[in-house]
Amino acid sequence: MSITVIDGNRFAEMIFHGANHLSRNAEYVDSLNVFPVPDGDTGTNMNLSIQSGAKEVRNNKQSHVGNVGKALSKGLLMGARGNSGVILSQLFRGFAKSIEEKEVLYVDDFVQALNDGVDTAYKAVMKPVEGTILTVAKDVAKRAKEVGNQTKDLTVLLEEVVKEAKASLQRTPDLLPVLKEVGVVDSGGQGLVFVLEGFLASLKGVKLDDMETPEVSMEQLVKNEHHKSVQSFMDTEDIQFGYCTEFMVKFQEDKLKENPFSEEQFRNALSEIGDSLLVVADDEIVKVHVHTEQPGDALNYGQRFGELINLKIENMRMQHSTIVEGEKKVEAPTPVKNRSEYGIVTVAMGSGISELFKSIGAQIVIEGGQTMNPSTEDIVKAIQEVNAEKVFVLPNNKNIILAAEQARDLVEQEVVVIPSRTVPQGLSALLAFNPSADLKQNKEAMVEALSHVKSGQVTYAIRDTNFDGLTIKKGDYMGIKEGEIVVSNSNLLETTKELIHQMLDEESEILTIIKGEETTTEQVEQIVSFVEEHYEDVEVEIHDGQQPLYNFIFAVE
Repeated sequence: MSITVIDGNRFAEMIFHGANHLSRNAEYVDSLNVFPVPDGDTGTNMNLSIQSGAKEVRNNKQSHVGNVGKALSKGLLMGARGNSGVILSQLFRGFAKSIEEKEVLYVDDFVQALNDGVDTAYKAVMKPVEGTILTVAKDVAKRAKEVGNQTKDLTVLLEEVVKEAKASLQRTPDLLPVLKEVGVVDSGGQGLVFVLEGFLASLKGVKLDDMETPEVSMEQLVKNEHHKSVQSFMDTEDIQFGYCTEFMVKFQEDKLKENPFSEEQFRNALSEIGDSLLVVADDEIVKVHVHTEQPGDALNYGQRFGELINLKIENMRMQHSTIVEGEKKVEAPTPVKNRSEYGIVTVAMGSGISELFKSIGAQIVIEGGQTMNPSTEDIVKAIQEVNAEKVFVLPNNKNIILAAEQARDLVEQEVVVIPSRTVPQGLSALLAFNPSADLKQNKEAMVEALSHVKSGQVTYAIRDTNFDGLTIKKGDYMGIKEGEIVVSNSNLLETTKELIHQMLDEESEILTIIKGEETTTEQVEQIVSFVEEHYEDVEVEIHDGQQPLYNFIFAVE
C-alpha cells in the first residue's frame, strides 16, 4: 500500500517499532564490538537511549508530527548513554529540529530531516571517524535525496533507505581497518540499521518477528539554584566584566518569525560582550549566564526572541569588595550560601574503586563504566547534586566522554570534562587537582596528568577472534595495555605477568594493582612476588577495587 504522508501517530508507531527491533537485537549489536571483552555494550547503550526517547513519545503521543519529534529528541537527549547513544540522540535531534513545525511529513520533509540529522551529529563529534554509525547515517541521507526525487511514496523511500543502510554497513570494514581485521561491521551502524528496519516494518505493517534477524540468542534487557561568587584571590580591579547576568527567554512565535532562533548565532553574539558564557536552549526557552559590562545589551538581544523571565544581575566588583572587607573585619566569616567552589564527579564500577576516588577528593561517584554506562541525565543529576560552582567530571571510560560533554551543556554550573579514558587516568587526574588553583590551572594540570600514567587491564574473551596478530579463544584471559590487546593466554597469572612485562620499563617507579572481585588474595601475592623478583626498584601499591569483569587493573607511574 502506498503511503504518502506520515502524521504524529504513525511516526510514533515507527519509533516504537524501531526501538523494539533494536531492543530485540541489542545483544547481537554488543557482540560486534571490536574488542571481545565482556563490557562491549554499544547495543545496550543504543537500546537504553532509544527506549528513553520512545518512553517520552509514549507520554506525549499526538497527531502533530513535529511535537512527536520534540518528545523523541528530549527523551533521547536525557537518556543518551555512551558514544553510540549520544550520536544517535544527535541524529534525531537534528531530525526533530527539521520537522518541529510540521503537522505531517511528506517524502521531501523526511529526506530533509535525515540530512539535517546527519549535519547535527557530525557537528557534535570533534573528530568524526568514517566507517562508523556516522558514515551509515550520511550514506542513508545521501541515498534518500536521490530516491526522494523519484517517488512520493514513503514506503518506497524507507525501503531504499534500509537497503542503503545495510550496504553502507557492509562497507564499514573497508573504511575502518580494525573492523576488517576482526571480521565485523561497525556495531553502532548495525544499531542504526535495526532502528531503520523497525521504521520500515511499521510502515509496511510487517511484524518484527517476521523480519530476518541474526542467529543469536536474545535475552530480555533489564536493566539548583545558581550562585556565582567572585574568586577570593583576585583583586577587585582585575575583574574585567563586572556584572554577573542571568536570564531566561521564553520564546514567542511572533518574534521568532522576525528573528529565527539559532543557538550557535545566539551564543556567538553574546560572546562578543562578555565571558563565562553559558547558553542552553530547548524548544521553549533559552537560559543564559554571562559576565559582561553591558547587561542591558544582553537583555535587549534576548528580547528579540521572546519574553524575559527570571532575571538576575549582580555587581561582582561590589560583591568582591564586600567579601574582602568582611574578611578584614570578621575573624571567622560565614559564607552567604552553602555552596563550595569546586566539586568532583567521577564514574567507576566497583565499591572499592568508588571508595578510592572518594578518599582522594571525589564528592560523587556514579556507578558505571563497564557493562552499564551512565546516561546524560545521570551525569546531569550528579553535577547538580554536588552543589559546587565549578565541577570537574572524570568519565574514566572513552565511551562516557560524549555523554559527559552533553551533560556539561545542560547545567547552569561551570563544568569541565577531563577526558579520562581509564580508572588509572581518572585517579592520576584527581591527584593533580589543587583546590587553591583557578579553573584554568586545574584543567591544564589534570589533563596533563592523564599522560603521566600507563593503564592496563586483565579480563577474559567472550568469543574466538583474531586481533592484531593474536589468536584469541573464548574464555582466554587478555592483557590490555593503553586500550590495545597485547597478550592472550588461557592462564590468568601468565597473562598478567606478560602484561606487566610490557608495561614496566627502567623509568617505572610505582605499580598500582587494583584487585577485581573474582581475584584471590593468593593470586595478588603471586603477582607482587613476581614484580619484586624482576623489578626490585618498582614500588607496589595494592587496592581492593572489587570491580567486576576485570581481574586486575594496573597503573604504572
